[in-house]
Amino acid sequence: MPKLPPYFAALDLNQMLTDHPIGDDFVQRFSKISKDELRAQQNRLFMNCVRRAWDVPFYQRLWGNAGAKPGDVKSLDDITKLPVFSKSDLMDSLAANPPFGDFGGLDFKDPNHVPAVMHTTSGTTGLPQVLLFGPKTREMQNLLVGRAYLWQGMTGADVVHSVYGHGMVNAGHYMREAVLHFTNATFMSAGTGVETRSVQQVQNMQRFGATVIVGFVDYLKRLAQVANEEGIIPGKDIKIRMISGHFGRESKADISAMWGGAKCYDWYGVGDTGIISSEGPDQNGMYVFEDAHYVEMLDVDTGEPVADGESGDIVTTVLFKDDIYPMIRFNTHDVSAFEADNSNGLVNFRRIQGILGRSDNMVKLRGINVFPHGIGGVLNAQPAFKGEFFCHAVRDAQGRDEMTVKIEVEGERSQPLKDAFETLLKTRIGVEMNVELHAPGALSDLTEVDKRQKPKRLLDERFKKA
Repeated sequence: MPKLPPYFAALDLNQMLTDHPIGDDFVQRFSKISKDELRAQQNRLFMNCVRRAWDVPFYQRLWGNAGAKPGDVKSLDDITKLPVFSKSDLMDSLAANPPFGDFGGLDFKDPNHVPAVMHTTSGTTGLPQVLLFGPKTREMQNLLVGRAYLWQGMTGADVVHSVYGHGMVNAGHYMREAVLHFTNATFMSAGTGVETRSVQQVQNMQRFGATVIVGFVDYLKRLAQVANEEGIIPGKDIKIRMISGHFGRESKADISAMWGGAKCYDWYGVGDTGIISSEGPDQNGMYVFEDAHYVEMLDVDTGEPVADGESGDIVTTVLFKDDIYPMIRFNTHDVSAFEADNSNGLVNFRRIQGILGRSDNMVKLRGINVFPHGIGGVLNAQPAFKGEFFCHAVRDAQGRDEMTVKIEVEGERSQPLKDAFETLLKTRIGVEMNVELHAPGALSDLTEVDKRQKPKRLLDERFKKA
């Protein structure tokens, strides 16, 4: 028998599919699993991760500084004995141990090290963070995205148009692998508007008969606008039947209407962890893939667990990351809440309500927490809103924090319309904000919506030095 190359030799696909099934096997197993059975699987996988983590310098330091010792954690019940960490800790690791940090647990100078897939974050606010995936980790993340797509209705007859970015960032490569390895659909790697011009994208969608779009919805709105400008009518000339992406507080009904009535599904994950939760065909909240993730919801200020229905930071432990770069109690700083009622679900997993915003990108105005990324969902209530906005936070000479919301609108930019938006924001969010009205496309230099898979939504100059 020939010797397998290192990447494939490090995989046990049969075991992965046994622990984490997809397709009909996924629904059959997890619609029947008991809480005790699920907990037993979580505990078995968790202890594998803990054993691996103690071999990694990053965790030896993080846990040792918190007073934890090997043997303290005997089961998942002991997880709170371990500290939470976040991106800032990873960036400290990179600074102290360039260029890869010490959280991967690898010696890259050793020619026989475990194979590693490397990407980085976009680096919008500084040095890009390194992302590392072992073969098992990489294919598990692909598997779970494939699971979500199949559950939502993707089939081998679909042509999938992806607007996720490529280059050093992870998403575009990750989605291509997920569709290729775990579905039988045909994948179109369009990328952002910089990688493939928006006009060319809609032309390709028409030419190749795209039926599914995947990506961040901000750019999908722009593509629908470009299609109409080119005389290519979504729903007629481009027959999209399904959109799977990241909606935050955006209206799925509005995005669906832009694309001729396509069914829209939300899912959530971050670069380090892969997909964490996903809507199913019932569209009844986002099911946490609890066979692969142990998720806690912790108060943004105190770090204490919050009750179901109350918002907090999503803190996840990735139960399959036991090859390289374990992730145990990683604070994503994305804010959500567990559904208070998890009965009548399609599978026996807890559900989250969706992403409300980011706690590390939060602006506190007169005692009210404002999440800039969530403002778009509020603005959708005003028909004149064209989908693009940008927030600018400043601190005046008296120390009072103010935020101006710049909004692209259709038609006349009148004082009554400005007043209507200001009233809407105050009513829905609970604090006064200033509004500026702009023509469609006028904010593109600020948001960079045509260049980035995640548009910029905030310029925070409250702490700018004079």
